[in-house]
Amino acid sequence: MERLRPARCPSGVSNSSELVGDFTNPILKPEAAEVVKQHGEFSRKKLVYPTPANQCWPGGVPFVFWNIGMQMVQQKDKIAILYANDYAVRHVYMNRTHPEHVTPSWYGDSVGHYEGDTLVIDTVGIKVGPFAMVDMYGSPHTEALHVVERYRLIDYEAAKEGLDRDARENMRPARGADAGSAPDYSYRGKHLQLQFTVQDEGVFTMPWSATITYRRGKEEWREVVCPENKQELAIAGRGAAVPTANRPDF
Repeated sequence: MERLRPARCPSGVSNSSELVGDFTNPILKPEAAEVVKQHGEFSRKKLVYPTPANQCWPGGVPFVFWNIGMQMVQQKDKIAILYANDYAVRHVYMNRTHPEHVTPSWYGDSVGHYEGDTLVIDTVGIKVGPFAMVDMYGSPHTEALHVVERYRLIDYEAAKEGLDRDARENMRPARGADAGSAPDYSYRGKHLQLQFTVQDEGVFTMPWSATITYRRGKEEWREVVCPENKQELAIAGRGAAVPTANRPDF
């Protein structure tokens, strides 16, 4: 089997314009591996395949983590998580359990609690949309998707390993590319670290985990809204599948 290797820029960082996932990874079940392979082949041809982001659909968890800007607003009994692009909002209800029967929704049913200084969020019931994926490589998910997030503030020295790895591995966005995309690289105070675990028995052979280290931003968020313009977001010569309504909601 020919292996498509992830593309790299001459500098060695990831090439965000050519997304090729490792479909030979044994963590992927055969059906999921085929989906990732198809996305990689599409990308190798310099074609943009549809994702929730470029089709203006809610991305769910953990896909929504692609957002560069994130804020948390803590209230007495819940936490609202705000993402910079498309005004995406998640609601985390504190110190309660999931209902016995969860109705699937775009960002699922999220419940949270604190373990010491760590905020733990457990999410189930994530709706499977027309472009359902957990990452930009097109890895799919089913309604069995279960995500656990662990957020904590860490000192700069503890965060530096993740920040340095990000600088080595990932392409930094051009200034103005996304809302609030300019981080404060000189900041040496507390950083927010997210460790999350993904489990989906319909797609993966085992749970897997990843880490995101958030820097503090140095500018206000700008408005970034996915335009309702099917031609501007055309994929492979076709109009984008921007969600539309046949009647108003009011």
